[in-house]
Amino acid sequence: MGSTVDTPPCEILRVLRDDGTADPELDPKLSDELVVKILKTMIQTRVMDERMLTLQRQGRIFFYLVSTGQEAIAVGTAAALTADDWVVPSYREPGCFLYRGVEVKDMVAQCYGNQWDNTRGRQMPVHYSFKDKNMVSISSPIGTQIIQAAGVGMAMRRKGQPTCALTYFGDGSTSSNDFHSGLNFAAVDKAPTIFVCENNGWAISLPVEKQTAAETLAHKALAYGMPGVRVDGNDILAVYKATQEARQRGVDGEGPTLIEAVTYRLGGHSSSDDPTRYRSDHEVETAKQRDPIERFKEYAEKRGLWDAEQDEAEWAAAREVVNKAIKDNERVPKPELESLFTDVYAELPPALARTLEEEREARGEGKFP
Repeated sequence: MGSTVDTPPCEILRVLRDDGTADPELDPKLSDELVVKILKTMIQTRVMDERMLTLQRQGRIFFYLVSTGQEAIAVGTAAALTADDWVVPSYREPGCFLYRGVEVKDMVAQCYGNQWDNTRGRQMPVHYSFKDKNMVSISSPIGTQIIQAAGVGMAMRRKGQPTCALTYFGDGSTSSNDFHSGLNFAAVDKAPTIFVCENNGWAISLPVEKQTAAETLAHKALAYGMPGVRVDGNDILAVYKATQEARQRGVDGEGPTLIEAVTYRLGGHSSSDDPTRYRSDHEVETAKQRDPIERFKEYAEKRGLWDAEQDEAEWAAAREVVNKAIKDNERVPKPELESLFTDVYAELPPALARTLEEEREARGEGKFP
């Protein structure tokens, strides 16, 4: 089986063929159970994204980011990790959260910012944080997660843990200072960190060709002394294989890897963006022909693991899960006023205690116990 590290950074690694079969030389040979789990997670991700964006358009939540067309990256990388590995995510990887066992209702709660939300409404929607799944809180500033992941990997190496850290970022983040700092520190330290660049062609309205003069984003790895692997981001087998090998390099003490997953952002940058202002419908329609879900579904069908009846049932089941999560969350009230204070300090400072009491008295609720 060929190694991704041996692939020049200008070439795109592909495992799935156009006929739905896998290249036997590169096939990671996933088990039947894993193929089905991956496909179910991709479908659940797509359904949740579509439904949550509709909620935003209806004014029921205030902001959302979809991962439509990029599901193979989040799910494929997650499938190649262990539960003990840490993920420092960006905001376009709901599939990774779902694959690692985060419940849809908990992700929906975060978007509503209600009492079920474990961040108590302090974060923007889609900025999830699930420590129990080894997933660090999402940050809005571009590139922040890159240096965080480098630090997590450096700590793992010092502790001698057989684990890795993985982080995601977009093509626009490769122009940030944190990209340089993160990759440089991780490489010098031989940290077991996997840097996954989701090159979806656009950093909001800026095309990738105006983002860098480098031949590819994977080439940037060479300057830092680490492998740069370029994969078809809509080919989940290629994503899985590249991540699996990068993880093995990391835990074997060989240092970090940069993976450039070439994909396309089918939707807008966020619910606040109108992509029709800067790209053509033809460009989008062409990209849809490489839908990662449809490609992997064909592969599963060729292996006898999927059929039309099961496909219909899984989409229906995914919609039922999301709709129930929304229905349940819309009955949950907003976080109590006290959470602004009690979730910040172990012991509430006297000045803040007085402020809280004054607010409660003004609301006719009496003193804070």
